[in-house]
Amino acid sequence: MMRHELSAYGLDAVIERALAEDLGAGDLTTEACIDPETTAVASAVARAPMVACGGPVFERVFYAIDTSLVVEHVAEEGSLVAAQTTLWTVSGPARSILMGERVALNFVQRMVGIATMARTYVDAAASAGEGTHTRIADTRKTTPGLRALERYAVRVGGAHNHRDNLGSAVLIKDNHIAACGGVREAIVRARARAPHTSRIECEVDTLEQLDEALLAGADIVLLDNMNDETVAEAVRRARGKAITEASGGITLARVPALARLGIDIISVGALTHSVKSADVGLDFA
Repeated sequence: MMRHELSAYGLDAVIERALAEDLGAGDLTTEACIDPETTAVASAVARAPMVACGGPVFERVFYAIDTSLVVEHVAEEGSLVAAQTTLWTVSGPARSILMGERVALNFVQRMVGIATMARTYVDAAASAGEGTHTRIADTRKTTPGLRALERYAVRVGGAHNHRDNLGSAVLIKDNHIAACGGVREAIVRARARAPHTSRIECEVDTLEQLDEALLAGADIVLLDNMNDETVAEAVRRARGKAITEASGGITLARVPALARLGIDIISVGALTHSVKSADVGLDFA
């Protein structure tokens, strides 16, 4: 699968639910005001600079309403566009366009917002200078039912996805550690029971826990809410032994410093749980 490809699996069901929510009782205004034979051309326009994202979803919303509509992709997915740039156009029966307008915009405005925020974090990491290799990743803090769309938007913005779901990887968190009785015991149990294809990641809050995780053979250590000085020491201790990931209250301003410290991954829940939807409008010609 290409980096920007959006799997069709489950997408139509998400769109169907959204359309049922908005059109379950019909569209009284459109049906009263617009003649069935009226046609139109409408353009989805960026109201501010943003990363274009969501074209495949925009298209499928309108095709779900009326297969006679024609959708054109004007801006390339993942491209940074200026204000007043046309992202996509849709042409055909005006009634059908109006019926799909809000649902299509609701999806793409959120996706554009995520892609644009992801790009700012990726650029911040890159600003640390040559030789840095830090990867920006999302988390599972996504909108229920919309994870596939939101994680696609993260990729379009140039960042990476963390584990897709609870069954895709082993990530031992603080509550797992508490329930198991310690870092070492949790890692030993995970190593014995998880598939041989799975890496073992363990969250640590202190350097003492880090040492315990490294001795137990953790493949990845998640440095949770550590200050820069502690992260620097953790990276030094883990070098050559485990992949390092920083998480917990990561701000955009802090990203370059963390990248310069040599952290491998910075996971940012804000990419999906605190994003502001972008301003995209649908203008009739």
